[in-house]
Amino acid sequence: MIANRVRIIGGQWRRRHLRFPELPDLRPTPDRVRETLFNWLGQDLSGWTCLDLFAGSGALSFEALSRHARLVVAVEKDRQALAALAQNAMTLQATGFELHAADALQFVGRERRRFDLIFLDPPFREELLPRLWLDLPRLLTQGGQVYIEAPAGLAPPSDWEVVRRGGAGKVHYHLLRHLGARQDRGST
Repeated sequence: MIANRVRIIGGQWRRRHLRFPELPDLRPTPDRVRETLFNWLGQDLSGWTCLDLFAGSGALSFEALSRHARLVVAVEKDRQALAALAQNAMTLQATGFELHAADALQFVGRERRRFDLIFLDPPFREELLPRLWLDLPRLLTQGGQVYIEAPAGLAPPSDWEVVRRGGAGKVHYHLLRHLGARQDRGST
């Protein structure tokens, strides 16, 4: 049963609510953190392509679409979360939303498109980030960025730079750029 809700904080769907199931590893990005992230990125993502691995509640996906991202590819493996994501997309009449029922690591291994922004908010207990670092650069456009949530401050590999970072409660959040793709895409 779907009982939880999260509010979209900006863009065309501001104040609309998303419903999501009660699942052990599903913790939507808090309002304050999403507000900070989209202040860093800019409020208008027109034309951007985004990849939301571990989509969960879809809060980051729908915030990006609400700000006119051209495409958001959301990847989720939990059936209940997938059903809620599909329902929320239908309720919002979200165009540019592409939902994949897949394991994020397997999806990354086979995906060939490039994205302006990748959201990574994996289940904290699974420690999946070390398995993603090598694949991420090939998925980024020139100037593309990666947003990561983690249970502690992040020390990325040496070929990544932390553009911005912050913390709220038990969540540490980071905006990173791969050093091979330094051209700016909306933040400094």
